[in-house]
Amino acid sequence: MNISGIRQMLRDHGARPPHEARLLRAWLAARPLDAGPRRKAAADCLPLALRQALPLLSERLANLARIRSEHPSADGSARLLVDLADGQTVESVLLPRGGLCVSTQVGCAVGCRFCLTGRDGLRRQLTSGEIVAQMVAARALRPVRRVVFMGMGEPAHNLDQVLAAIDLLGTAGNIGHKNLVFSTVGDRRAFARLPQRTVKPALALSLHSTDPALRAHLLPKAPRIDPAELVELGEAYARAVGHPIQYQWTLLAGVNDSDAEMDGIVRLLTGKYAMMNLIPYNPAAGSGFERPTAERAAILAERLNRRQILTRLRQSAGQDVEAACGQLRARLADGLTQGREP
Repeated sequence: MNISGIRQMLRDHGARPPHEARLLRAWLAARPLDAGPRRKAAADCLPLALRQALPLLSERLANLARIRSEHPSADGSARLLVDLADGQTVESVLLPRGGLCVSTQVGCAVGCRFCLTGRDGLRRQLTSGEIVAQMVAARALRPVRRVVFMGMGEPAHNLDQVLAAIDLLGTAGNIGHKNLVFSTVGDRRAFARLPQRTVKPALALSLHSTDPALRAHLLPKAPRIDPAELVELGEAYARAVGHPIQYQWTLLAGVNDSDAEMDGIVRLLTGKYAMMNLIPYNPAAGSGFERPTAERAAILAERLNRRQILTRLRQSAGQDVEAACGQLRARLADGLTQGREP
């Protein structure tokens, strides 16, 4: 069910625009649908038919995304394995300081060679309702003030549903626009449409290499956009919306952690409204890739910062629970997933 379908469901049970807005706000805050101000229960402000339908509506909304298991990490994050109504599963990640990473597809068609999500290709798109429902389920566990569309899937390949989710989260969901982060390998359709939206999210671009041939190898089904052009497209968006671009760079030992690649980053990003996130690879069995040593990663970040490229050395969440993106779902398929029930 997408967000338009959710709104129509509420109207079919007698909700007028003020009732619809009240119920959506309650749902997005992970509160009961009949919650309201202390002086007057929300249920008292709703038509009788709508009040009587609240248990059914609550159940249908809850079924959009249910947490199957929670995998807490010592770093303060928690990987969530989420069941969808049709039996498919996706992953969300609760991040420290009120962040949440959500999935936008079951699987992924990009096929990044270092990512388990794309191992089996794309299964199906998530609806805007299922994307938002991941946030609602997470808010039932802890506060969520920032949502990054960086989990399973390529958001630009599910653009209509992702943009509808962003619009709702940035309005009724009460999340600041710069705290909604659209992560993509780069797609001209996204660059064309994002500036036209009322809610303009921050943008994270998966770069991973400044060498066009190497990037094409690592991201075999990504749109063929030269890294230099990708940076220019990102720069235009950053200047238009006032949010710096976050460039994502998964550090792969012996692949894209060379001095030549760091020189390429300096060449492309000098003077740009941007920051670089260096993320040492979170190893997954059978991937064929390794993470660089902590010392090497720290040296690379320091070198970039010294050369005036704002750089943060980040760590993939949940390394101690072996939960690289897509790994929980893969372990479920192999019958190996264990975690804490919510």
